[in-house]
Amino acid sequence: MKKLVPDPPTSPHCSTGVLCTGHAPFFLVRADIPEEDALMHASLLLRGIFDSLQKACLHPEDSTSKVLLWVSLHSTELAKVLVDAVLDGMGNRKATA
Repeated sequence: MKKLVPDPPTSPHCSTGVLCTGHAPFFLVRADIPEEDALMHASLLLRGIFDSLQKACLHPEDSTSKVLLWVSLHSTELAKVLVDAVLDGMGNRKATA
């Protein structure tokens, strides 16, 4: 019997949730970015994710839905890197205090 639905692709993500490509990370957060600015940017990215997913869910048959879902995945990764960098910075400051 021929399978109608292909297997999903294997995940290229590491345990941290960011893409594992075998080279340096694509996205890094500069150490001198103020925490408030980084969190504000992460908030804006997350708002975009929400809006994109809402549109994709309301119109799943629309040809742009797949693009919206990939944009959401990419924005989620960026927001996660930003928030993790802020949290790491806060932890490093507390450890040296």
